[in-house]
Amino acid sequence: MKTTGLATLLLAAALTLAPGVAAQEQDATAADANDEIVVIARRSGAPMWTIETSAGTVILVGEIAAVPKATPWRPERLEGATDRAQRVILGTKAKVSPGDILRLIFKGGGLTKLPKGKVAADYLDAAQLTRLRALEARFDQDYARSNFLMTAFDLLSKRLSFTKDTADDASDIVRKAARQSKIPMQPVGEVRGEDMLDNLFAAAPETHIPCLAAAMTATEVGPDVVTARGKAWTEFDVRAVMANPLEEALGRCWPWTNDGFGPEIRQQWVSAIDRAATQPGVTLAVVPLRVLAEKDGVLDQLDRKGLPISGPAW
Repeated sequence: MKTTGLATLLLAAALTLAPGVAAQEQDATAADANDEIVVIARRSGAPMWTIETSAGTVILVGEIAAVPKATPWRPERLEGATDRAQRVILGTKAKVSPGDILRLIFKGGGLTKLPKGKVAADYLDAAQLTRLRALEARFDQDYARSNFLMTAFDLLSKRLSFTKDTADDASDIVRKAARQSKIPMQPVGEVRGEDMLDNLFAAAPETHIPCLAAAMTATEVGPDVVTARGKAWTEFDVRAVMANPLEEALGRCWPWTNDGFGPEIRQQWVSAIDRAATQPGVTLAVVPLRVLAEKDGVLDQLDRKGLPISGPAW
């Protein structure tokens, strides 16, 4: 059960779900209402960008996973903005079948362990191995045979405890509000669980070393990186969030750095925002902050297209 739980958490890396899209006519009064929605959303304490077009308004909410309760924000403001939007776009929907779950149960060891007969010392350089052994001693763990992605997850989630004592994520808030107000929702895209598993099983151990190295750095710095990241997010200091060791570690781990899924997820967002910019009324989209604000990320790509973007520096 432990193996299955860890692997299932990996499958949840790109999840969100939702229905379809609706459109409404826009006039001068609607334009004023759009401005009001933007103001309400901005007061939520979540960094956001707006794109005003001749058709309507697109609000991009930059989401981070696991906002600590120690850095509170105003989710009710985001709920209010969602209530008055015409449509909502959420993250990637993973289509996981019963067969995928069975595969995890019976073959999950291929995700959690290094190849048979191999240990961490066979892949890591001397400096990396020294750091890993220091963390093993510190936390009384044995990572010698553990898949590097699973070791990174253990360091961030259990030892750094970044997923402990957290508030609702922006996606959770928006999804609940949209359901209650019957606002049409849609995922930015879909990915099959089978494809995700194939990708994970096929990944060579070496491909997860940058993830492990970044996770070790964040863990070595200590718990302060968790609250610092949350504080920077609520203060709209996007550059500080992106430079935070915890955010850097999350951004260097699967699926974001994968040659298959990483570019596909980013392109899904660019295409979805391009379509939303042609629709009347307000589209509210909750987007992973790293996908928005990274170098050559979604905001950079939209900016190069000449779209008028208003929001914090990234």
